[in-house]
Amino acid sequence: STIAAGLLLGGMLALTALGLSIVLGVMRLVNLAHGDFLLVGAYGGLYLLQTTGLDPLLGLPVVAIVVGGLAVPLYRLLLAPLASRGAEAQMMTMFAVAIIMENLFVLAFSADTRSIARDYATVPLTIGPVTVPLIYLIGCAISVALILAVHWLVTATAFGRDLRASAADAGAAATLGVDVGRVQMLTFALGAACAGVGGTLIGAAFQFAPSSGGAYLLNSLAIVVLGGLGNVLGTLLGGVALGALQSVGGLTLGDGYRDLVGMALFLLVLAFRPDGFMARGRT
Repeated sequence: STIAAGLLLGGMLALTALGLSIVLGVMRLVNLAHGDFLLVGAYGGLYLLQTTGLDPLLGLPVVAIVVGGLAVPLYRLLLAPLASRGAEAQMMTMFAVAIIMENLFVLAFSADTRSIARDYATVPLTIGPVTVPLIYLIGCAISVALILAVHWLVTATAFGRDLRASAADAGAAATLGVDVGRVQMLTFALGAACAGVGGTLIGAAFQFAPSSGGAYLLNSLAIVVLGGLGNVLGTLLGGVALGALQSVGGLTLGDGYRDLVGMALFLLVLAFRPDGFMARGRT
């Protein structure tokens, strides 16, 4: 049951890491505000439930549009003007954005721990000898469906062709007529939308607070390193692997060591295979 729950949780975490992976693959930007975009989704799902009564699962399209829409002006106003100054300037800008967003969460929702309380968030699902939280299964199914949709978008559409060209060589892509700035803006918005949807799912499964973004950023980085930079399907496999290993670590060492196992794996892969286990399939 523990391993099955870890696999399902890993599938859900993969969606939260997907946005970081594609932004890193196309823009070469480690978005340090990625965890806070995830929290926008979590708080957004909670706000929709409290103000309109809309179930957070039904509100996922709204969350995706809002969080993706929030990313567009951030890119235009803060990241695009720094494009010629290297990734370091953009990364530090997003670090400042992360701090501002965390403080905005405190102002709007207080520093208290919150959760999106729904019946399916606490109901267990038993199949034979295996018992897992129902929300893990729901979240994993939604995450896998969205990851496959993004994979199709990247591999079978004109936008995906431009995205892959920009990721491979932005200068050459621009020479061939690709609007690299537009591709990067849409990629940044897509990454934020994925994080927001993943945040709503995580918020239904776990408690969260304004300071929770950092932990999810670290988990996302570990998944990206496992799956390979910019590899959509690799991100899914990396998430499942991390979830399973964290569950095994929690079972053998104690639940308090789950994150330790994940971070140890992250450092080992970074040291010995920094391109990830599926780097050849980069999109």
